[in-house]
Amino acid sequence: MEVKGKKVLIADDEPDILEIIQYNLVKEGYEVITARDGDEALTKAKLNQPDLIILDIMMPKKNGVEVCGILRMQPAFKDTLIIFLTALNDESSHIKGLEMGGDDYVSKPVSPKVLMSRVNALFRRIHKDTNDGFLKFENLEIDPVKYEVKVDGKSIILAKKEFELIHLLASRPGRVFLRNEILSQIWGNDVIVGDRTIDVHIRKVRQKLGLDCIRTVKGVGYKFDL
Repeated sequence: MEVKGKKVLIADDEPDILEIIQYNLVKEGYEVITARDGDEALTKAKLNQPDLIILDIMMPKKNGVEVCGILRMQPAFKDTLIIFLTALNDESSHIKGLEMGGDDYVSKPVSPKVLMSRVNALFRRIHKDTNDGFLKFENLEIDPVKYEVKVDGKSIILAKKEFELIHLLASRPGRVFLRNEILSQIWGNDVIVGDRTIDVHIRKVRQKLGLDCIRTVKGVGYKFDL
């Protein structure tokens, strides 16, 4: 995986954390921008258009979840990778971040090795996804190169995980994907998320597409059937 030219924005109000994350990212070959609060993160994100943003959830001015929500409402950031840093152990905080469009989260205290593995894994997954085929069904088109979904010719803005979910299911129409299989392929084996995470993303995809194309197979998983 080529990381040269990949830009990463780190937003955290703790200078020591900023320094250690920046050091490890630069060492890997990434270009790094830093911010110390939510407002600065928004300003620098718009100015620098990073490929990945690492957001501390508990930041002053605007917290990480708020920053993520604001960015995801803008087309320029619908595909930007976002990782949350959180010292919060309750599942609801993690789910809230994922609902707002986060791709992953890493718990504090931050292990540089764990964080770098998550960063590299997200970029590898992006590279793999962009080599998958274009999918077309009647009034639905899924383009993994552009990360674009169209219904009746109209573009639908999906968060990255939502796009990956519909692309995965639609890649094998009629096949039932087990819940654990979906978690593994979309979130990875290193990410601990609850079953409700899938339900939340499925509900959002259904609402945004306005299509009855994802079927629930009770007690088993989900399948694409348009």
